[in-house]
Amino acid sequence: MKTKTMPNVRACTVTECAYNDCQKCHAGAITVDGPEPLCDTYFRSQRKGGVPSIGTVGACKNDSCLYNEAYECSAPAIDVSSHNGKAECDAFTKKRVMQEAWDV
Repeated sequence: MKTKTMPNVRACTVTECAYNDCQKCHAGAITVDGPEPLCDTYFRSQRKGGVPSIGTVGACKNDSCLYNEAYECSAPAIDVSSHNGKAECDAFTKKRVMQEAWDV
């Protein structure tokens, strides 16, 4: 089985997140939760944490996203930004109905 490369979190404008440093995500791997494309790893903190490298997408639980392949993100990279006070994946693209029918 070939190992899949996890896509980078290219930018994150949710600056109050514990993993955000200079608008870059430093979580080892985020989870995007569904049914909304929310960053489930996000939490508010003035203290910063994470890893020195740029964050990646470890899992995607939103099975209506075009880039979700067996709960892994296949987008080249993602951005995370604040929408209505929530940290959301901007790469989210809803599958078309025909694509969902073929997945069954």
